[in-house]
Amino acid sequence: MKYYLIAGEASGDLHGANLMKSILKKDPEAEFRFWGGDLMQQVGGTIVVHYKERAFMGFSEVFFNLLKILGFIKHCKKDIAEYRPDALILIDNSGFNLRIAKWAKINGFTTHYYISPQVWASRAGRVKKIKAYVDHMYVILPFVQRFYETYDYPVHFVGHPLIDAIAAHEQVMPADFKQQYQLDDRPIIAILPGSRKQEIKKMLSVMLSVVDDFPAYQFIIAGAPSQEADFYTPFIKKEGVHLVMNRTYDILSLSSAALVTSGTATLETALFKVPQVVCYKGNALSYQIAKRIIQLEYISLVNLIMDKPVVTELIQDDLNTHRLRQELTTITDDYQRAVMFLAYYDLEKKLGGKGASDKTASLITQTLH
Repeated sequence: MKYYLIAGEASGDLHGANLMKSILKKDPEAEFRFWGGDLMQQVGGTIVVHYKERAFMGFSEVFFNLLKILGFIKHCKKDIAEYRPDALILIDNSGFNLRIAKWAKINGFTTHYYISPQVWASRAGRVKKIKAYVDHMYVILPFVQRFYETYDYPVHFVGHPLIDAIAAHEQVMPADFKQQYQLDDRPIIAILPGSRKQEIKKMLSVMLSVVDDFPAYQFIIAGAPSQEADFYTPFIKKEGVHLVMNRTYDILSLSSAALVTSGTATLETALFKVPQVVCYKGNALSYQIAKRIIQLEYISLVNLIMDKPVVTELIQDDLNTHRLRQELTTITDDYQRAVMFLAYYDLEKKLGGKGASDKTASLITQTLH
């Protein structure tokens, strides 16, 4: 069978790659064509456009790159029409993928949506479009399934793919890692500033502003696969700060605490049981627009899933050196760490266990016979 997958960022590339591996277990003759990244390429098939070429963040950035985005959409539709896949698999990335879903439905392609658009966060009216254009929806958060039930739209809750990805991670040897990156024996604080240039520029300097206040720790910046190492160099001006590229899971597995940009990384950090402070600072215009349409009490996945403030969120003006110093001091306290660990274990139970990629692959391949 022929499968066409569309992922739009690093996390989508990870989940897409694992889903492709699971599809191959069910359909060893599977052929893949995709919009994705390096991890999907490693599984095999043909890449059409790398996600790095279309990584736009925020309302204003999308607006100023609108012509480029519309060009990608036109190209994608033409490519799908020529390839004629048996299954079109859309992975997150709602701004792009919902447009493709509408076109695909009109043109007779079966659509599978893996990792729902965040309609539960804003613009719930989009559920009508999803019901009309998406044949099969696979959700990875339990509260999202309940949300769709209120709209009489049956979806599949498959569990969260990060549990599988983290379970498959091979534990790095601390001594080897420290020697490779010239680290000393002080405990590590991880800094995860995001994957897009815009968010890294907004976040990294303020994250690093607390380094001198914690001389008992060394700090490691987790460089994103979507960026080059040279991009981070201007931000690193202090002793005790190291850059390690493309090894986020290794860094988290060795860290005592973390400063994390809001997004998938907050959940990854929690699943590695690392105490964290969640950070977010966006373009001022984008933030003002988002604040008016997003209907959520929290921004981090950890707090959303638990429906309570497990981790502190420092948003926009609250993300400053003073507050970061306070919160980082808190999460390096033994008692507070223990409280957070217990909440993390409850979080993992709520996510439904292992097997998200395999469950989704089974459901997709069953529709093709």
